[in-house]
Amino acid sequence: MPAVRLAAPWVLPVDGPPIAGGAVLIGADGRIAAVGPDELVPAPADVPACEYPGAALAPGFVNTHTHLELTGFEGQVEDDDFAAWIRRLRELKDRRPPEDYLAAARRGLRDAWAGGVTTIADTGDRGVVIRALAECGGSGVAYQEVFGPHPDQVGESMAALEGRVAELRAFESARVRLGVSPHAPYTVSGPLYRAVADYARGRGLPVAVHLAESPAETQLLRAAAGPFAEAWERRGIPLPSLPGRSAVEWLDEHGALSERTLCIHVVQADAGDVARLAAAGVAVAHCPLSNRRHGHGDAPLGRLRAAGIRVGVGTDSVASVAGLDLLAEARAARALAGLSWDEALALVTLEGARALGLAGEIGSLAAGKWGDVAVIRLRGGAPPAEQVMNSVREAVVATWLGGRQVFERTGA
Repeated sequence: MPAVRLAAPWVLPVDGPPIAGGAVLIGADGRIAAVGPDELVPAPADVPACEYPGAALAPGFVNTHTHLELTGFEGQVEDDDFAAWIRRLRELKDRRPPEDYLAAARRGLRDAWAGGVTTIADTGDRGVVIRALAECGGSGVAYQEVFGPHPDQVGESMAALEGRVAELRAFESARVRLGVSPHAPYTVSGPLYRAVADYARGRGLPVAVHLAESPAETQLLRAAAGPFAEAWERRGIPLPSLPGRSAVEWLDEHGALSERTLCIHVVQADAGDVARLAAAGVAVAHCPLSNRRHGHGDAPLGRLRAAGIRVGVGTDSVASVAGLDLLAEARAARALAGLSWDEALALVTLEGARALGLAGEIGSLAAGKWGDVAVIRLRGGAPPAEQVMNSVREAVVATWLGGRQVFERTGA
């Protein structure tokens, strides 16, 4: 892959102040060789130069929660009741031909690139996203989901998970990583959580869990009641013992929370839960628009950040929020927690990288990191970070991943 030099009126390194009239030199190894004012960044005669007038160069965005295998399900699940919504989604998934899932993942990855996103953290059970990342030269963590709400299913569920992990590890690379995801407290038993956590720890795999997302989940674990409890009873699944506990307490009791755990959503969490999460060293994927679409409420984002918890922003799936606009999610997070525009930009770049344990590799424009760059067209006279964060998807001019252009907007 050849080296390339990018230049624009603004460069936003994120880990340093904005650079007026800046440039980024990406070496043939795909990593940043130099970043700074245009006149100080080398311009070798044999290196192609790309000039982007009227634009800003930002680190490629990091989406900390996607379900790219669900691409194509936009607008097909309209139930307001969350438990009913999940049942409907499961029916749709069961009807989709297996061969269509890989095509959906590839399309979802291209859509991510078109929005300036260069790294994703994806959860799914079909094993297609890690394959799409490997085939297309993408960057991300693909968490293989595992289910089993009945304690008697532990052996069966673990055997299936171990078999799938053995198959999917062939797709790992310097930029593509495999993880595991015991789905959620209403689909995974306590013993299965513990078994998956032990397995992941022994094999160095990161873990992702949907946690404290909905009031129905809280009802199940605190009172053994609500729609999930009713579904368990119909299936002969033992209900949680009483007195109940919060979802965070329950996972912690089963050894599922650690510095390798990415907790997705975390809406139904009180001060005690936040302290427990901080003590465990977890990270959180915050999905404000998905949370609101399902009526779950707003996550305690300010308290999570104040507790020192690593927080990134995610879009969830197109079945929840059409368009997968990561910057719109970040704007919602900014309003919720009273963040500055620079802080909002960090949520979808360096903070997202920290949440995934990848801050040494991505998330800012710095020498030695991967050459992941989102080129955003600017409009108006506001500070560049504010303009970038208020951009629509159509303002993404180009996306570079490891020095390779993976998206270019025609006519931009």
